[in-house]
Amino acid sequence: METDVRKNPALLKLDLYCRGIRLDESLLDERSGRKILRTRAGLGSGLEAILPGGLWTNIPVREFFVEDSPYTLMEHDEELWIRHAELGWVSPIRLSPRPPWYDDKTSSGKLMTRIGSLQGTYLGVYPSKVCEYWLEQPKEQCRFCSVGLNLGADDADDKSVDEVVEVVLAAQRESGITYVDFNTGHYDGDTYLDILEPYIRRVKEATNLLIGVQTPPHRDLKRYHDLRRMGVNRVSFCFELFNPECFQKVCPGKHREYGLDRYLAAVEYCAKEVGPTGRSFEPWVVNGEIIAGLEPPEDSIKAIDWITSVGAVPTVCVFRPLEGTDYKDVSPPKTEDVVPVFRRLYEACMERSLPIGAAPNVHVSLVMLPEEGRWLQHDPQRFRFGELKLRAMRKYFRYRLGREMRRASAANA
Repeated sequence: METDVRKNPALLKLDLYCRGIRLDESLLDERSGRKILRTRAGLGSGLEAILPGGLWTNIPVREFFVEDSPYTLMEHDEELWIRHAELGWVSPIRLSPRPPWYDDKTSSGKLMTRIGSLQGTYLGVYPSKVCEYWLEQPKEQCRFCSVGLNLGADDADDKSVDEVVEVVLAAQRESGITYVDFNTGHYDGDTYLDILEPYIRRVKEATNLLIGVQTPPHRDLKRYHDLRRMGVNRVSFCFELFNPECFQKVCPGKHREYGLDRYLAAVEYCAKEVGPTGRSFEPWVVNGEIIAGLEPPEDSIKAIDWITSVGAVPTVCVFRPLEGTDYKDVSPPKTEDVVPVFRRLYEACMERSLPIGAAPNVHVSLVMLPEEGRWLQHDPQRFRFGELKLRAMRKYFRYRLGREMRRASAANA
């Protein structure tokens, strides 16, 4: 593996997650980057940027550990560059473009970014009230999560279907999005899918974009067949930690209400039992989401191996201690400790021939994507034939999705 961050953009992305970057925010005033928001799925609140190799990232800039970072954002040759205290100039960096619609308002008068915001190149929408774990006495929210600090601050706490569709259409038109992700927390009575379904139906009908859903596991697993039939392309279950003791400690509400086993059962069921819909083009991906840095690395690797063994794709975040959360003073992991996790992420997906990186124009800033783990391999040529198959799949996806979106646009003209 190339160990010089000046030559390995994935290692640089990972190191920046773990160490952050110091900056003078006045450098950003006259540039077109996105405002540093708390609203990043409750998991991140940093600088949205693009590294060499086209790797999109969200870099910590305001958390306590950034004060000790060797990285600084500086101006160099009239460009923004990353400078390392010992290595010197590391690489140029581009701010993620701020789309024109970020300054627009919906027909109801709300700023569009309070309805949804870009996370990398896809649109993230949290359409309902705050996760009820934040309302318990004592609170039972996941200890790393900041979503209860978002709503009503950077994010509106009430979003109508019409408002969401309006923002999705603006993001599709001006930012070229191909994917919308709907996210909710826990609500008593398993009402989260009931809440999301009207949004899913209207957005799918209006755009034919790829749609993802991230909620707790519903008790009636047959509901996921219904989601599939209405055009959902991805379901994701955030169980965060594979180590049962760590899961109980970090996610007390999830442990009490669902338990780790129910999360795992939902991942396996959706990956194995939810089949084709009969619609013309509806790809299907199931994700199990974990956080690296809050349990031993070997447990994260076990989680990756289990998720891929049932045909699902792991999503792996790097723990970030966010301001205002219970874990605001907990240190992030060391880069060298999580490199093996992300190396295994790529290997496990390729060994199972999982469709990583297939969706066009989906770059995620908050996580290291499985395909980006190729940069961390000791033998990058090991899966060269699998990479050729993935390239062919990506071309097919791009063609078919473009045709479906054009068809929806013509139907709604």
